[in-house]
Parts: sequence; structure tokens; C-alpha cells
Amino acid sequence: MFPTIFELAPFTLFGLEIGPFALHAYGLFVAMGFLLGISWSMREAREAGLDPDLLSDLGFYIILGAILGARILYVLINPAYFWDNPLEVFMFWKGGLVFSGGAILAASLALWFLKKRRQDIWRWMDVLAPGIGLGEAIGRIGCMAAGCCYGASCDLPWAVTFSNPESLAPLFTPLHPTQFYHSLAGLCCFVILMALKPHIRRTGGLMAIFLVFFGAFRFLIELFRADYRGGTGVLSVTQIIALGAVGLGLFLFHHRRSHVR
Repeated sequence: MFPTIFELAPFTLFGLEIGPFALHAYGLFVAMGFLLGISWSMREAREAGLDPDLLSDLGFYIILGAILGARILYVLINPAYFWDNPLEVFMFWKGGLVFSGGAILAASLALWFLKKRRQDIWRWMDVLAPGIGLGEAIGRIGCMAAGCCYGASCDLPWAVTFSNPESLAPLFTPLHPTQFYHSLAGLCCFVILMALKPHIRRTGGLMAIFLVFFGAFRFLIELFRADYRGGTGVLSVTQIIALGAVGLGLFLFHHRRSHVR
């Protein structure tokens, strides 16, 4: 695909050498997904009678947790490599992020922040849920551009073949476009939540539904992934986390059944 959108060679300005600079597609689409998700959540917050300005502070903790958590889980599932190369733990620019780890830490920091601000956590969870799906739909396009999170080889009509030498995916081999599967899953979650929103009266219900669908989609897509994501026998670490999300969503939906908005 196109891991690097453009590169700017070093140049001299007022006697100072500046550059080089590069705009990477992965970072661009992840940033776009984050901003779109936050923007939609601000819209939802205004509609719910919550303070949308709170999202500027909340967004900081979400993105901090997402980056750190994604890196921590990646390091944990590749212990041998980082034991031999400990300094590379901090080299984020070399790649190595696992979405599930980022989601867990981002959610933990968000809950801590909302509790500290004495907010109605369940109403905020419902506000954030659609935006997470929308952000996933956009951000995963960056994965396709970079070639990370690639799929297993296949001969399906919609298989993708990477040829850019900068791509992280195997080159010149038809692969499942699992990055687009993830993007489509995020979009489906968003559409489902917006369709069900008028019918859900219990606070926390939308987040519960999101966890169930997102976890189920993630578990299924993992079956077509080929990049290493840690293993515990039959299931990958990410699949175990996905099943946990489904279970948590079902529990919350049952637990919140009497809590009307």
C-alpha cells in the first residue's frame, strides 16, 4: 500500500538544516480516527446533557492509555525479543502496538478520570461507545496502508497483495484484508449502536452492546490474521481478551437492566 505519504528531504533555512520529515499513513489515519471519534462523542455528550468540553481532557488520557497499553501488551507477548533488546521497548517508531492492550489501559484511565471528576460514568460510557466504533473504522485504514495487522494468505476475489518494500505485511502474496475487516467491524458497531440508541433506556446499555459486538467481531477476525499476537494454545491473547469483552458486555447489559436513563 502506501506506508509513507510523502517525505521531505533535509533543507537549509536561515543557515539551519531542517528535516528530513515524513508523513506516515498509519499515524495520519489513527489521528484522524481519534479526532473523528472525539468529535462524535462531543456531539453525543451535548445531546445527553453532559459537558462536551470535558472530552478535551478525557481525550488526553484515552490517547495516552491507548498508546502505552498497546505497547505494553506488544512487549508482553514478545518477551524473548525485548529481553535481548531492552532499549527497543521505548522505540515506538519501529512499530509494535496491540489494539486490545491500548483499549484496556485507555478504558481504565478514562474510568479513573471520570470518577475523579465525579461524573456519571454509565452515561459517559454510552456517549463514548459510538465514537470508539467510528474511530476504529477510520484508524484501521492506517493499518492497511502500513501493512500491519495483516491476514493469512488466501485466493479470494477481495484478497490484497502488498508490494511496497516498506510494508510490514508479506510482499507479493494475496492476503485476507483483515485491516479492512477491522474497519468494517468498527463501522458496523457504530451503525448498530446508532440504530439501537432510541430503543435502549438503561444507562450503560450502549456500551454493553458495543462490547458484545466488538468482541465478537474481533474474535472472528482473529481467525484470519497471520501476524503474531501471542498464543496460549488454541486461542491468541487477543481472542481471549475479545471473549472477555463479550462476557463483560453481557454481564453489564444484565446488571444495568433496571437503570433507566
